[in-house]
Amino acid sequence: MGIQRLEHVNVVTARLNEMITFYEGILGLKSGERPDFPFPGAWLYAGDRPVVHLVGNEAQDRVGSEVALRLEHFAFSATDMAAFEENLTFNEYPFRKSNVPGTDLIQFHVSDPDGNHVHIDFEVTG
Repeated sequence: MGIQRLEHVNVVTARLNEMITFYEGILGLKSGERPDFPFPGAWLYAGDRPVVHLVGNEAQDRVGSEVALRLEHFAFSATDMAAFEENLTFNEYPFRKSNVPGTDLIQFHVSDPDGNHVHIDFEVTG
């Protein structure tokens, strides 16, 4: 057995519509098919993969966890850094851009409407 990749991130939110707007408009993910669960939510796709599962929960109850989440961030790799930065600037969305020392990566750090830290990695060559 060997883990090959992260399947998805599940985020519980009281701001479902704002979160959908962020993940579509700022990160460029697309809403898509989602099973008919008995609670509100959305699945956001990167290509044909549902990579962010949003669960609407006004009470902010933990759906599957008894302890507080201690996740510092999750990340996506992406292409077309210039277009991504242009979109952030056009939408006046706050971000921090950084080079990862000793690598060919540039990261854009953003926060979604619930304050979750997300970074988007771009590999640069030459």
